[in-house]
Amino acid sequence: MRSTRERPRWLTAAALTVAVLAVSTSAPLIAFAAAPALAIAFWRNGLAFAALTPVTAGPRRAELALLRSRSGLFAVLAGVALALHFATWMPSVQLGSVATATALVATQPVWQGAIAAMQGRRPSPAGWLGIGLAVAGTAWATGLDIGVSAQAVLADVLALVGAIAAAIYTAFGERARSRLSTTTYTWVCYGTCAAILLVICLAAGVRLHGFDSRTWAAILALVVGAQLLGHSMFNYALERTSATTVSVLILLEVPGAALLAWAWLGQTPRLVALPGLALLVAGVAVVVLGGTRDRRRATASLADAADPARR
Repeated sequence: MRSTRERPRWLTAAALTVAVLAVSTSAPLIAFAAAPALAIAFWRNGLAFAALTPVTAGPRRAELALLRSRSGLFAVLAGVALALHFATWMPSVQLGSVATATALVATQPVWQGAIAAMQGRRPSPAGWLGIGLAVAGTAWATGLDIGVSAQAVLADVLALVGAIAAAIYTAFGERARSRLSTTTYTWVCYGTCAAILLVICLAAGVRLHGFDSRTWAAILALVVGAQLLGHSMFNYALERTSATTVSVLILLEVPGAALLAWAWLGQTPRLVALPGLALLVAGVAVVVLGGTRDRRRATASLADAADPARR
């Protein structure tokens, strides 16, 4: 019987290709759907929660007892942060351009570095360089929107808040995943997120039904594609590919979403903004690669300290 490590390399490459394409459709589908962004966010998470329920209540049922522990609390807190992420980033896609919103939310690793710095884990020189590049690219791209409209600036601010919320969501998720499986963790996360978004939608009078068939098709495509298939394929690829490679490949969502929005929705990227977006993506890539290099050095240092033969 062939082990997961012996799977053909082309399967891993195919999984990564499907994953990048799946997540790249997220922002264009949100922009295409003729429904309020908060309603799309609710249905996206609510339907994903429903899809995961049979698995969690079946094969993963034994893990439900762990939800009373700190891991369960962190999973709920991650869901709260995820709700903030969707409640800010998804409206930014409809208010501004797909290219800018996707690029700005991709700054998540930069904000994770800032969170680590506040916890006493200061970034390396490479990390600071990446943060600087990302900030410069962000200033370039968003500064140009000041001359476009107040709505475009609001969209940029919402996308940045969405990126910060995504970093907080990941930070809580790392704590929750110490004891919970991916399926159980995401089930709690999506369920919490959907419940919060439902309350917000009802309180604000956001319409949750009565959409046309094209909009429902877009919502279902979001659930199956970006929400379930995209992340599942990335998790599959992690069996044969490093987390660093996956993190950098996820950045392909930025040009992928921009190209889809251009070809499908007619959103032609502004040429003057492209250098700023490229600088932003490059900065995030440097942060990801620099962080991985630091972790390897820390692991090697611990190994040296633990092995007397290396001293």
